[in-house]
Order: sequence, then structure tokens, then C-alpha cells
Amino acid sequence: MTPAVSQPLDRDACTYVAGHRGLVGSAIHRRLLASGFNHVIGERSSVLDLRDRDQVFDYFSQHRPRYVFLAAAKVGGILANSTYPVEFLSENLRIQTNVMDAALEHGTERLLFLGSSCIYPKLAPQPIQEDSLLTGHLEPTNDAYAIAKIAGILGVQAVRRQYGRPWISAMPTNLYGPGDNFSPTGSHVLPAMIRRYDEAAKAGAVSVTNWGSGSPRREFLHVDDMADACLHLMEHYDGASQVNVGTGRDATIREIADIVAEVVGFEGKTLWDTSKPDGTPQKLLDVSRLRDAGWEARIGLRDGLKSTVEWYRQHVDSLRESG
Repeated sequence: MTPAVSQPLDRDACTYVAGHRGLVGSAIHRRLLASGFNHVIGERSSVLDLRDRDQVFDYFSQHRPRYVFLAAAKVGGILANSTYPVEFLSENLRIQTNVMDAALEHGTERLLFLGSSCIYPKLAPQPIQEDSLLTGHLEPTNDAYAIAKIAGILGVQAVRRQYGRPWISAMPTNLYGPGDNFSPTGSHVLPAMIRRYDEAAKAGAVSVTNWGSGSPRREFLHVDDMADACLHLMEHYDGASQVNVGTGRDATIREIADIVAEVVGFEGKTLWDTSKPDGTPQKLLDVSRLRDAGWEARIGLRDGLKSTVEWYRQHVDSLRESG
């Protein structure tokens, strides 16, 4: 049974969102403000380097946040993860350890640690249950990042065992939405697809070519749903196990490509380069524990893609400059 609580967070309490400029952190920040929180804090990495232990402890000493959403992380695609495993392991371990240690020392009551579904074994049974953690080998291209996130889960569990604080962990599926990375070289599959199809539509291209066969199945969750789930879990879940956060539904890459093409107005053909790899055949999270805690996703894929395309088009010029 899912350990349930009903402890509304104090909207007047100091609430720190670590990583508030990123995809997930910015969504959590928006959700908190929309929910009436009036003392939400966060700092740019240029002001507060979470890898620097002294800076982190000074920040917590000054602000003493009652609640913490730990969404800060060094992230990247397959190429970055496989090329720079040292940085992905070292930097994420330092970020997590510094924030958790400072939160523990300065009295943070509740903390939510954000991980990733890549913590699960490469060949975990589908849909992936929380109990699959540490039951098999990781995907080698991002094992360093995954190990860091697993360490974060264990860090939360250790604090619960030793100090009895109701800290929790949440593991999201593939996320998308406003604030995503749309750069040509660093983006994940969905933002990359949005950019590719939108540029093809504007150019009047007759076709778009995607990698692989289009047959793999993937689950996608809108980041605003993710933020809503995080707040819900902080107020309604108190358990040592990490909680999967997703929709519980997936679609083929081919089906997703068709929706993207329709949303951006691309009327040409979609071609598939089957000489390129497909990747894992399916990656779907079991979200039974999340549903037992009283939460389900609300934003459908088509509606979510429409709002994401709108955001992308409004910001495309600045994205091109930075990406």
C-alpha cells in the first residue's frame, strides 16, 4: 500500500527550488506560485554554484528553507552522457550531496529529490515498477548519470532512516514542454522532432527523415503535469521508495511523429532511416503507486505538443542564438 499523508505545505514558508531555471525546476517554480506560495526562492548557477559546498551551506544558513525541491542536475543526451561520464557522475553527486547535507543541517522539513527513469535496468520488465531498481545492468551510455541519481535516492532513504525526516524521491518518465532544450545537437527526441518538422514546414520541404523504424514505444509527460505531481507528492506521499511519475501510456515514435507533423502544419512525407538504431523497444513506467497516492496526468500528448510548439515558436530566435 502507498504510504499516504495529508499534510498541506505552508504557503508562507520559505521554499527553495534548486534548478529553478531548468525544464523541471522552472515548471515547479510556476506551479508553486500559482498555488499561492509567496516565499519561493532560487538562484542562477552563476550566483550559487551547487557544486561548491561552502556556497551551498552559506545559502541554507541565510535562508533556512522549510521545503526543498531538488531539481538541479547536470543533464544531457546520449552523446554527452557517454562522452563525459566523469562530469556527469562527479557534478551530480556533488550537487545532490551538498544540497541534502545543507538541508539536513539547517532544518529542512520536507525535501523532494528528482531523479530519472534511467535509474532502472536496461532490460527491466515493462511497465517498469519501482521494485526494479538495482535488479540488473544499467544502460551503458548513461550509467554514470544513473548511478548518481541512484545515490540520491539512497541519500533520501538514509535521511529517513537516521533522522526520520519525511523526505521523498520522484522518478519522471521522458519530459517535454516550455523551457525544453531544442538545440540541434543537444536535444532529446521530442524537442528535436518539433524543431525538425517546424523548420521543414516553414521551408516547404517535401519530406522529413527520422532515425530508425519508428516502432519503439515511448512515454512522454508534460513538464507542467510533472510539477503538479511533485507538489501533490510533497503533500500526500510519505514513503522510502521512489515514486514513478508518468502517464502510464505510451505510443510508437511513428505515432508521435505524425502528431508533431500535424501540430506544426507539415504536409509532406515522413521517411525513416532504418540504417540508424532504434534504441530500446519500449520504456514505460508503472505508475500504480502514483495513482494510489491520488494523482494522474491531465495534459494529453496532442494538447501538450500544441502548447510546446507555441512556446518554441515564440522563443525560436533566442534558442537559435544559444543552441
